Amino acid sequence: MRKDMAGAVPWTTDHASNPREDNITDTSSVKRQTKKTKKGLGSYLSQVSKPINATEDYIKAHSKTFKYIVLGLLGAGYVAYFIAACVLDFQRSIALVVLTSLAVVAQSYELLKEYKGKSISQVLILVAVVLLVLWLALDTRQNPQQLVSFGGVCVFILLVFLLSAHRTAVSWRPVFWGLGLQFCIGLFVIRTQPGFIAFEWLGAQVQTFLAYTKEGSSFVFGDILIENIFAFQALPIVVFFSSVMSVLYFLGIMQWLILKISWVMQITMGTSPTETLSVAGNIFVGQTEAPLLIRPYLKDMTKSEIHAVMTGGFATIAGSVMGAFISFGIEASALISASVMAAPCALAISKLSYPETEESPSKSEKNIKVACGDEKNILEAASSGASASIGLVANIAANLIAFLSILGFINAALRWLGGMVGYPEITFQMICSYVFMPVAFMMGVPYDESFTVAELIGTKLFLNEFAAYEKLSVLKNNRLNGLDKIVGGVTQWISKRSELITTYSLCGFANFSSLGIMIGGLSSICPSRRGDVSSLVMRAMLTGTCVSLINACIAGLLTVPPLDCVNLFKTTAFNATDVNVQTCCQELFESTINNGTISFIGSWSNVANVTVFLSKCCQCCGISNISLCEVALLRGPVGDGALNFDDAAASRLKDGIQAVNDLHSASFVSTALSEVHCLGHDAAKVLFTPAATVGQAFAEQQWGHLDLLSN
Repeated sequence: MRKDMAGAVPWTTDHASNPREDNITDTSSVKRQTKKTKKGLGSYLSQVSKPINATEDYIKAHSKTFKYIVLGLLGAGYVAYFIAACVLDFQRSIALVVLTSLAVVAQSYELLKEYKGKSISQVLILVAVVLLVLWLALDTRQNPQQLVSFGGVCVFILLVFLLSAHRTAVSWRPVFWGLGLQFCIGLFVIRTQPGFIAFEWLGAQVQTFLAYTKEGSSFVFGDILIENIFAFQALPIVVFFSSVMSVLYFLGIMQWLILKISWVMQITMGTSPTETLSVAGNIFVGQTEAPLLIRPYLKDMTKSEIHAVMTGGFATIAGSVMGAFISFGIEASALISASVMAAPCALAISKLSYPETEESPSKSEKNIKVACGDEKNILEAASSGASASIGLVANIAANLIAFLSILGFINAALRWLGGMVGYPEITFQMICSYVFMPVAFMMGVPYDESFTVAELIGTKLFLNEFAAYEKLSVLKNNRLNGLDKIVGGVTQWISKRSELITTYSLCGFANFSSLGIMIGGLSSICPSRRGDVSSLVMRAMLTGTCVSLINACIAGLLTVPPLDCVNLFKTTAFNATDVNVQTCCQELFESTINNGTISFIGSWSNVANVTVFLSKCCQCCGISNISLCEVALLRGPVGDGALNFDDAAASRLKDGIQAVNDLHSASFVSTALSEVHCLGHDAAKVLFTPAATVGQAFAEQQWGHLDLLSN
C-alpha cells in the first residue's frame, strides 16, 4: 500500500502542483484540432477549386479558339455597327469608311506577310500591274492621247535600261517604288479634287507672296523699269526667295521638311539615307546647295550615290528660280507639283541608269546630321541669303546674255548657209523642232503641236530653262489673248494640255550649261571626288533629262482637259470618229429641254449659232445606236434658225419604227426617239417623251408626232 501510495502521490502531487502542463496539453489538443479543421477546409477548397482549375486549363489549352471567338463576336458587332452607320447616313460615315478600309488593308497585309513571306511582294506587284492596266483601259478609252503618254513612259524607261552602266545589277525595288510614288503624287495633284485644290491654293499663295518683291525692286529701280524689263522684273524675285529660304533654314523648318520627305522615300525605295536626303533637298534648293546637306558623307559615298545626287540636281529646279518662272506667268501649281514628283523619279531612274554595285558606308546610318547655318539671328540669316543670291543672279543674267547672243549668231549663220541651197528660213530652233519632235509626240503632245514643243525642249537642253520658259510664256499669253493659232505658217499658241506637259518637261536644270556648274559645285565641296564627278556628270545630265520627260509623260497620262466645245465647233471639220466631237455633240443633245425642243439649258443657253452646231451634230454624229447621218433627219437651219424636218426622213423613220414594232421592242423605239433630240420645232413644241406603252399603239403615237412635224 505504501508502494502504491508512493507511486500515486507523486503523480497526484505533480499534476496538482503544475497547472501549466494542463494548459500545454490543452493547447496541443487545440492545435491538433485546428490542423484537422484546416486539413478539412483545405480538402474542401481543393474539391471546390478542381472545376475552376479544370476550366482554366481548358481555356489555356484552347486559348486560340476562344481568342477567335471573342474577335469574331467583336468583329460581327463592328460590322453591324458599320453597316448601320452607312445605311443611316453614308456621307456622315465617310471618315469611318476610310479608317475601316485602311485597317482592313493593313491587317490583310500583315496576314499575307505572315503566311506567305517573301511572295507577298510578288503578289502586290502583280495586283498593282493588273490595277494599272484596268485603270488605263477605263481611263484612256475616251482619249487615246493619254495612252500615247503611257507609251512614252515605257519607251524612256526602256531607253535608260538599255544604256544602263550595269544592266544585270539593277535593283528593281527603287525603280518600281520611285515610279509608283511619282504616279501617286501626280494622281493626287492632277486627278483628285482635294489635291488639285490644295496645289492650286499653294500656287496662289506663292504668287501672292512673290508679288511683295515689287515693294523692294520698285524702290531700288523705280516703277517704270520693273514693268517690262526682265533684269528688273524676274531677277529680284531670286534675291527675295533666296533670302526667305535662308531664314527658313535658320529656323530649322526646311531641314525638318526635307528629312520627313527623305524618310518616306528611303523606307519605300530602300535607298541610302545620304543620297535620299540630297535628292529630297533638291525639291527646295539648287543643284549645288542640296549636296551641302550631306557634305560630311560625300567623300565616302559610292559612285552610284554620287550619280543619284547629281541626277537629282539636274531633274529639279531651285525654289528661288521657280519664283522667276512664276513671274513669267507659268502655272505655279504645275511647277511645284513637277518638282515634288521629280524627286522619287530621279532616284528611281538614277538607280536604273547607274545601279549600285558597291556596299554603301552610309546604308546603316540611322540619324543623318543636317548642318545648320552659322547665322546668329533671323536678320543675319535674311541678309546672308540675299548676299548669297548675288552670284546666282549674276550667273543667270550672264548666261542668258551669252547664250542668246550665241544663238543669234548661230541662227544668222544657218540662214546664210541655208540661203545657199534655197532654205533661208532654217534656224537652230527649227532643227530642234524636227530632232525632238518624236520626243514631244511620245509625251502625249498632239502631232500638230509637237514641233513647237520640241523646239522648247531643244532650247532648254542646249541653252537653259529660262529661255525655254520665256518662250512658253509667250505662247500662253497668245492663247489667252485670243490670237489665231497659226499665222504665216507659224504656231502662235498650243493647247492647255500641251502647255502643262511642256511645263513638266522643262522643269529641271538638265542642260549643257549646267555641266560646269555641277562639276564646280561638287568639286569645291569634296575635292577628293572630282574625278568621279567629272566621269559621271554627262550620264547624270542625260538621266535628269529623261526624268523630266517621264514626269511630263505622267502629266500627259493623267491630264484630261475640259473641252471648249464652242471653239471646237467653230474650228473643227466634223468627223464622226473624233472623240472630242462626239463628246461635245452628246453634251449639246443633252442640253435640250425635255429632249424635244431646240431651247437649251446650261452653258449652251446663250451660245450664238447653237442651232447651227446642233444641225452639224445631227448630220454627223451617231448617238448610241442611232446614226443621225444615215437617216438624214435634217435639212439644216431654216428661216429663224429653227430646225426643219425632212419628209423623206420621216418616212424612213416610220419604216424603221414599224420594223422595230414587228419585233415587239418598244424599248429600242424609246431609245431612238429619246436620242433624236433635234427633231423638235419651236412652232410645234412637240415633246418626245417615250411612254411605257408597247406595241402598235406606241408606234402610231410616234408616227403622229412625225407627221405633225413633217407638215
